[in-house]
This record gives sequence, structure tokens and C-alpha cells, in this order.
Amino acid sequence: MSKIIGLDGITVEELNKELANGAKFVVFPYCFSVLILTFRRSSEIHLIKARQGTFKKSLKFILISFFLGWWGIPWGIIYTIQSIFVNFQGGRDVTDQVMSALRQT
Repeated sequence: MSKIIGLDGITVEELNKELANGAKFVVFPYCFSVLILTFRRSSEIHLIKARQGTFKKSLKFILISFFLGWWGIPWGIIYTIQSIFVNFQGGRDVTDQVMSALRQT
């Protein structure tokens, strides 16, 4: 599993309390195009605590997609719009997958 941003120094009990209060794990999708090729990627996993906004964390990935994603036809346009939309909605929630992986380790 990749590094989880925001998890450093947090105990299992603190994590469980945060999750019970509404914290979640999210990734921010982005895309970029080179000539006619378009690539979709996701950021590292971020722990978003309850009542914490995601816009500042997603802004980097919105900008990457906005400036570098459009150029591949037709997927660049499609993936750029999808990535920007998901990031404005707060990113992609991957809490279930992360918790499943953490329980296995």
C-alpha cells in the first residue's frame, strides 16, 4: 500500500475515533496528455479528518488536469472533465479499501 498522507503519528485508537467522527481516506484523480496519449493517475491517499475541507489538497490535481489534460483526443477531454468534477466533489473516497488493507497487515 502506498504512503497515506496525514496518518503519521496517529495511533489506531485515534484513527478509529476520527473515522467514527466522519474522517475518510480519499485520492484525487488527475490526467495529463502527451501528444495524443492521455494518462489517468491518482494522488497518494490522504486522510481527511471530520469537518476538514479537501479543496486545498485537490487544487494541485485540478490544475494539473486543467492545464495538461485536454490535449489527447478524445480521452484527454473526457478524463479531464471527469477528474476535475471528482476533485470538486471532494475526491474519490477509498476508506473501505484502505481499512480492508490495514486490517490485513
